[in-house]
Parts: sequence; C-alpha cells; structure tokens
Amino acid sequence: MTTKREIQVGGQAVIEGVMMRGPQYIATAIRRQDDSIEVKKEKFESVTKTNTFLGLPIIRGFVSLIEMLIIGMKSLNFSASRAELDWEKKAKDKKKTKSATKEKIGEIFSYILAFGLAFLIFAYLPYQIADWLKLSKENVYFNLFAGILRILFFILYVWLISKMKDIHRIFEYHGAEHKSVFAHENNSKLASEDIQKFSTLHPRCGTSFIFFVLLIAILIFSIVDTIIAHYFGIPSIFARLGYHFLLMPLISGISYEVLKLSGKNIDHPLVKLMTAPGLALQRITTQPPDDKQIEVAVIAMKSALEEDISEYQNISFL
Repeated sequence: MTTKREIQVGGQAVIEGVMMRGPQYIATAIRRQDDSIEVKKEKFESVTKTNTFLGLPIIRGFVSLIEMLIIGMKSLNFSASRAELDWEKKAKDKKKTKSATKEKIGEIFSYILAFGLAFLIFAYLPYQIADWLKLSKENVYFNLFAGILRILFFILYVWLISKMKDIHRIFEYHGAEHKSVFAHENNSKLASEDIQKFSTLHPRCGTSFIFFVLLIAILIFSIVDTIIAHYFGIPSIFARLGYHFLLMPLISGISYEVLKLSGKNIDHPLVKLMTAPGLALQRITTQPPDDKQIEVAVIAMKSALEEDISEYQNISFL
C-alpha cells in the first residue's frame, strides 16, 4: 500500500503554464513559443501562519481565499505578459506598442466589466427571477431557488467558455496540474508516462471549493433572511444583496474548513457525496494534457517544493 505524502502542493493553470504553491515558495512555469520554459519563483508565507487571530478556523479560510485570489491574478498577469511577447514576435505587421498608461486603463476597464457581469449573472439575476416568481416571502424557497439558478448559471458559463480554444488550452494545463499533484501525493515517479496514469479530477480543486460556497450560501442566507424578515419585515432584493455580500467572508471561511476536512477524509462516504458535484464539474474545467504540458506542471511543482530540476533542458529563471 502506497503511503501518501503529507506535504501538500496545489496551484492553478495559467496561459501556457501552471502556477504551483508549496510550503514556502510559489512557482509559475510558462512554455514559450520557442519551446523554452520560463520559471518565476517567489518566497511566500501566509499571514495565517504568522498571525494568531488570522489563523483561527473560519477566519483563516477567508484570508486564504483573498491571498489565493491575489496570487492567482499575479500569476495570470505574468503568464499574459509572456504570451504577449510571443504574440508580438508573431505579428508581421506589428504596430506601435500601447503606452503603459493605456494598457493599465484597459486592464482596469476589463476588471470592472468582468465584475459587473459577474454581479449581474450570479447575484442580481437569480434574485430578480425568484422575486418575479413571488418567492420573496418564503425565505427558504427564495434562497433555494436563487441558489440553484446561480449554480446552473455557473455551470452554463463554465461550459460555454470551455468551447473557446484558448480557454480549452488552459483547462488542459489544469488537467496537467491535477495529474502532477496526484502523482506527487502518491509518491509516483514524475515521468510523463507515469503521471498520465492519474486522473484529472482532484477533490481539493478550487472548483470543489466554489461548489461548497454555493451550497453553504443557500443554508446561511436562508437562516439570516428568516431572522431579518421576522424582526424587520421582508427585505428588498438590494437589501438582500447587501447583507448577503457581507456574509461572504463567513461562508467562504466555512467552505474552506469543509474542503480542508474533506481532503483529510477523502474515502469517507459522506465526503465523497459532498465532493461529487465539484468533481463532476471538473470534467469540464480539466482536460487531458499532453506530455509537454505535464512537463511544465512538474517543473512548476518541483520548483515550488525546492526540488532538483537540472534534468530538464532549456529552462530559465526570471
């Protein structure tokens, strides 16, 4: 029987690469157009490890979520900058490069648009539809219906973007990340042919975390709405949106603890049931990678774990 490693590693897919986070380092490996691999490695220590209060259960979950969002955005921006260099080299009729100010304005605008659409699709619209169906007076049914709609919208959104060529490519790197992590956890050889034997579906994936958030939100929102309605009357849609948003740190904290617990008891029947929706969605968000993508994921993982990568060729550190 193979003993699993206790040192956990995980990460995310980026543009033509993988970011991995180990106990002390974060490493992002990117495959460039000339087939070389660039690695950016940074030391990282979570504030949940250095601050007693921020390391408390529930609180550490929300703090960790914020940290991973920041790390994830930085890694994506890094991969996008490397991809942009390759695109510029390919463009024969390349025009004058945009100024740094224009690029920053464009980046800010894209973030505002993305958050605006996310608010409309996943927050306002489910509540508005539930209100049109006259469910506002039934707090449990209101949140159950809105929650199910939110989940359906999320699945539809993920499925639609998976049809885009560039996104599908990122999902392949997501599969490479999961296979490599599985191989590491099971003390397998980190050769491509051995790693390819593992599944692309991993219970500790952020996809499972999102599902926990969506499901736990239904329960918490129903309880709080019932209390609010009892003392102050039926809340309006925007009032619900306001205090529901304020409850997200609590919900994400609980979801983090549930995911952490499930990772330690993965063979328990109840845990398997709880992680099933997230694993099912991973059939969309992870795709079978090729050996080159596996290689990038392994280099990122070994770099994050401070392991030797001298066997690999054509690698540069930034």
